[in-house]
Amino acid sequence: MSSFARMKFYCDEKRCIDCDGCSVACDEAHELPVGISRRKVILLNEGIEGKEFSTSVACMHCTDAPCEQVCPVNCFYIREDGIVLHDKNICIGCGYCLYACPFGAPQFPTDGAFGTRGVMDKCTMCAGGPEPTNSDAERKLYGQNRIAEGKVPACAAMCSTKALIVGDAQSVSKIYRERVASVGHGVQSAPYGWSKAYGK
Repeated sequence: MSSFARMKFYCDEKRCIDCDGCSVACDEAHELPVGISRRKVILLNEGIEGKEFSTSVACMHCTDAPCEQVCPVNCFYIREDGIVLHDKNICIGCGYCLYACPFGAPQFPTDGAFGTRGVMDKCTMCAGGPEPTNSDAERKLYGQNRIAEGKVPACAAMCSTKALIVGDAQSVSKIYRERVASVGHGVQSAPYGWSKAYGK
């Protein structure tokens, strides 16, 4: 990965089977409290035959992150590899990031009276936070730092159909292009009929 590579997620909706394996893996890997879900699987066009599909949604680590732009205390920062992180020790829980994010990525642990929300939580792409790498403080506040260990995020590692692709933008687009080009080749997509199976 070059120094200018930007890490990205992509969910291939043709492969996603709505199993929630990615969201469960994320919740477990980071020991998230009840009510916080950094990744969600959503069903679009539900009930419309032929148009229904599932996709996995979390922080998309935007190039020009709107959450970072609206934060009044500058708790967000973007790493050199494009991963958008935040500092929980600076966050005041105002919720501006939640209103700015088109993906609903920012999560708040409480929904109390008069807007008391607590400190925001969101997908870190398993890259930890500003604390020392793999320290107890980082683990407690942000969960596993799998990127520092050279691993892919827990959600992508757990995806049984490999619908969730993660990596630098060029690698992700290369994988997707190869998938599109291979459609109709290799594995038989429709069941064999009697005439083909038995030569009659």
